[in-house]
Amino acid sequence: MTSAPPPPLEPLPTSPQDLFNLLKKLDISYDLYHHQAVFTVAESDKLDRDIPGVHCRNLYMRDKKKKNFLVVAANETAVDLKTLQSKLNCGRLSFGSPDRLWEFLGIRPGSVCPFTVMNDPEHRVQIVLDASMMAAQTVNYHPLDNRMTIGLAPVDLLKFLGHTDHQPIILDL
Repeated sequence: MTSAPPPPLEPLPTSPQDLFNLLKKLDISYDLYHHQAVFTVAESDKLDRDIPGVHCRNLYMRDKKKKNFLVVAANETAVDLKTLQSKLNCGRLSFGSPDRLWEFLGIRPGSVCPFTVMNDPEHRVQIVLDASMMAAQTVNYHPLDNRMTIGLAPVDLLKFLGHTDHQPIILDL
């Protein structure tokens, strides 16, 4: 781990330091990397070469019944929405708006990650994890701030999600 994270771009309901404190409390080890802000998978691809492990993307979605999903997959995984709808047995999926993302997960586009469920105590968002991503040795996510990346073991991600009482659905995407 490196020194303290840079200050957040805007006030968040949960700060990266809050996340780091919780990971420490849960005895979850991770590697922390600081870098320039990245907002897209294409931008992050330039940094990925220097950070070991599987790099992941996060898709905030809603179905026609207004059920919220956070789909987390390896950057290379193609997510077919029709197939995903069928596997989740839900209505038509569409991407959620930035305002809903803020309302339900307390985060802005570019910094979305599975750790945002810390801001969902009502369990209004269902986490969906890519099975191939979960088979990796190390998975990488932004820790609530797109100027940092943390790498950790998938089993530790599950430990974190268990602590927040978010039972993920693990699917072959």
